[in-house]
Amino acid sequence: MQDKSAPEEFDVVIVGRGPVGATLANLLGLCGVRTLVLEREARTYHLPRAVHFDDECMRVFQTIGLADAILPHVILSPGMLFLDAAGRMLLDWSRPQTLTPMGWHLSYRFHQPDLEDVLIAGLARWPHVTLRSRCDVFALDQDAAGVRVRYEDLSNGRLSDIRAGYVIGCDGARSLVRRFIGSGMDDLGFHERWLVIDVLLKRTRDDLGDYSLQHCDPRRPATYVRGTGTRRRWEITVLPHEDSQEVAQPAKVWELLSRWVTPDDAELERAAVYTFHSVIAQQWRNDRLLLAGDSAHQTPPFLGQGMCAGIRDAANLAWKLAGVIRGEASSDLLDTYQSERLPHVREFIELAIRLGGVINTKAIEAGLAAGQARENAPVRLEVKKPLLGPGLAFGDLPLAGHLAPQFMLGDERRSDDRTGYHHVLLVETAAALPSHLALSQAGIEILTSDDAEGIGPWLRERGIIAALVRPDRYIRGTARNETELERLAAAVIPETQIPSAQTPSAA
Repeated sequence: MQDKSAPEEFDVVIVGRGPVGATLANLLGLCGVRTLVLEREARTYHLPRAVHFDDECMRVFQTIGLADAILPHVILSPGMLFLDAAGRMLLDWSRPQTLTPMGWHLSYRFHQPDLEDVLIAGLARWPHVTLRSRCDVFALDQDAAGVRVRYEDLSNGRLSDIRAGYVIGCDGARSLVRRFIGSGMDDLGFHERWLVIDVLLKRTRDDLGDYSLQHCDPRRPATYVRGTGTRRRWEITVLPHEDSQEVAQPAKVWELLSRWVTPDDAELERAAVYTFHSVIAQQWRNDRLLLAGDSAHQTPPFLGQGMCAGIRDAANLAWKLAGVIRGEASSDLLDTYQSERLPHVREFIELAIRLGGVINTKAIEAGLAAGQARENAPVRLEVKKPLLGPGLAFGDLPLAGHLAPQFMLGDERRSDDRTGYHHVLLVETAAALPSHLALSQAGIEILTSDDAEGIGPWLRERGIIAALVRPDRYIRGTARNETELERLAAAVIPETQIPSAQTPSAA
């Protein structure tokens, strides 16, 4: 039955309520954007999927005011070790247990349903954000004024029409929104079947350890990951001649796990064969339709960066959408989303493929080129985060496209809590700013050494007098002198005046 009433209108419709869609909805809530989230499923998927996120993701969760709610559900990861078939260490990828310049730890482990529950509960704070579950989108029709979104309420069969200014597909690898965009996929060449096994320990097994372990055994590569609580995961290569259904049967699963655990030690929560892919959508935007997360890119899991990439997508996109919707920026601003994010995510996927080569092949030495050789010790792997691709950053200025650090304020708070999801100008003293720069009217926050003593040394060490940081915490540009400072200000003042964060209503 068709609902004939006038269609509801929203600024943004997000298709998909997973971690990326829910994070994007919270960010748009923060910006005061009227947002509707449509999700096909009734409730959060109960089994674990992603198990790792990094300091940059936690900084995004801090931005949306949910880091404190997430912390009880995570554990710190000491890192990952790569072992050969005899158990000798090939690669040491330990993670520091101190705070990074982001203000958080480098590596967290989590149970995805726990994270999703916190992110979804957070949506209740925003009166202009609506979530509808059991709603299956089946058609998107663009015109000059917006998008007609048609969906079925699966709980009663009712068909509905709504209008949206923009539609964001956070709807996974088989994305409907990507089909309506008409985007092909660039294939980076990695497609392998792996058996993913999640277990719950029945008794303490401290000997399994807290490190993730990559067993680089050419006969049968495998990965071990410690999860939260009693959760443990193994990912084991499926050999070419093996049948996917047969290898996931309990008897075979326990045979494969026998070198680590037995049924006396643990109970199976899930065993399923997945094909790990490496693909990137060629087109992330078609006018008012955009992609984020797995709908735009898929990576092998060896770096733990799949969900992280989607969270970065959300942080990059939300403030740009807000600026366009409020008429403070041209819709061309949205073209910088793909140009900045695609090279970044591609670099991570290519590194994950190289690490997969270390795990999967006899030519282990080829993969070791990713690390630093040390005499009489395993190669130590250091992964540097990629820079943004070309877009808004002034590529001819120092540090453009790098992540900005987060500083500790004099009252022991983190600086992002003070500045919010806005542009921020870091300067040693406000007295150094030309008086005619109308920064506050442009929604630009100012942070000085009076606020955080670390700012002055950070600027001086880099030979700059100021840094302009975007809402997604990337550096748009820096200034070595007053002329460059005026150039930075001129670029942002008439354009992306980010709205003040809304005060959340009581959840």
